[in-house]
Amino acid sequence: MNAVLDELTWRGFIAHSTDPDALASHLDAGPISFYVGFDPTAPSLHMGNLVQLMLARRFQAGGHRPILLVGGSTGLIGDPRQSSERVMNPKDLVHEWVERIRAQVSQFVDFDGPSAATVVNNYDWTAELSTLDFLRDVGKHFSVNRMLDREVVKARLETGISYTEFSYVLLQSLDFRELYKRHGCTLQTGGSDQWGNITAGVELIRRSEGARVHALATPLMTKADGTKFGKTESGAVWLDPAMTSPYAFHQFFLNAEDAKVAEYLRIFTTRSQEEIDDLARQTVETPHLRAAQRALADDITDLVHSPAERQAATDAAAALFGRAELASLPEATVAAVCEELGAHRLDVGTELPTVVDLLAASGVVASKSAARRAIEEGGAYLNNEKVTNPDARVLGDQLLHGRYVVTRRGKRTVGAIELAR
Repeated sequence: MNAVLDELTWRGFIAHSTDPDALASHLDAGPISFYVGFDPTAPSLHMGNLVQLMLARRFQAGGHRPILLVGGSTGLIGDPRQSSERVMNPKDLVHEWVERIRAQVSQFVDFDGPSAATVVNNYDWTAELSTLDFLRDVGKHFSVNRMLDREVVKARLETGISYTEFSYVLLQSLDFRELYKRHGCTLQTGGSDQWGNITAGVELIRRSEGARVHALATPLMTKADGTKFGKTESGAVWLDPAMTSPYAFHQFFLNAEDAKVAEYLRIFTTRSQEEIDDLARQTVETPHLRAAQRALADDITDLVHSPAERQAATDAAAALFGRAELASLPEATVAAVCEELGAHRLDVGTELPTVVDLLAASGVVASKSAARRAIEEGGAYLNNEKVTNPDARVLGDQLLHGRYVVTRRGKRTVGAIELAR
């Protein structure tokens, strides 16, 4: 098999391929152009999208040319979901998100050298396409019977599906054909939930151009219980630091399950098979050290954000439990830590609250009387300073950046308060 496909196989990137042997021969014959698409259905990409970007990086490292498509037109419609019809976003908002996502995807590939990447927008070839031309040149190659047989369509037939979403597959297939014509693109990649759309594009090119092209899909990332990977209680894990802070991002991967961490290391890092096998062994033998999780969190935060942001996240985690100075953390990091801790907002007047009030309000103790007991027992802390006087009030110079307080009971129970005056 081809060296790139060998690498992708052991790393677990391949769920489906139209013809693995034919694709291997195609890759061996010389550098190819391949593409993966991202619809702007939100202002940022999320962790599921990062799987595709890592795949693109792997192909580019193997000498192949990535085309990253941002769906300015398909994003106006939305790929059908199993559950219900998508809400169509305003055009100007979608166009704004296109530019944001264009900037995001550009961080992950190189634009120089013989394997230089290209970023395209499918709005460029669909905006002026007439309905008649679309029906004649694209629609005539699609069987309604085949379209009705798609799993997502079957799931929606009882509740209803609009013609708009039903026809999404035609637009995505058109993208593959346009990129084949314009850039010689001969491979489309995507998640396994896109397999029907991807293979429809392969078939359109065969029917209309008489050419053979290829498709490859990655497995959907899941947690050990089978639920979708990349979700927290508050929602998706975004790549935009304004939507998921580098601290929260780093923490998400630090909390990866032992049963899945090796899988995530293979997908999201460049570590060798030997390194990952060793980290997997440590997970079995010394799980409390969480060596694999630390390697995963550090590597992926370095890639998506920066080594400096990763260091800030590491310092913040240490500071929470008294192993570093909270006061030395930048305000943005403190704010992210407090948000991750579910900081309560406390409106205060000219007089700042007592330490008992803060401990109780932050939830590290069940009541004010429990706060007093914790102080008397020597186990209560404000911003890592031990509290000794239950009647004391917090002072202005004790606040982090003038408004934040991190509370702690014992070694592990941590909370936060944001004071509003």
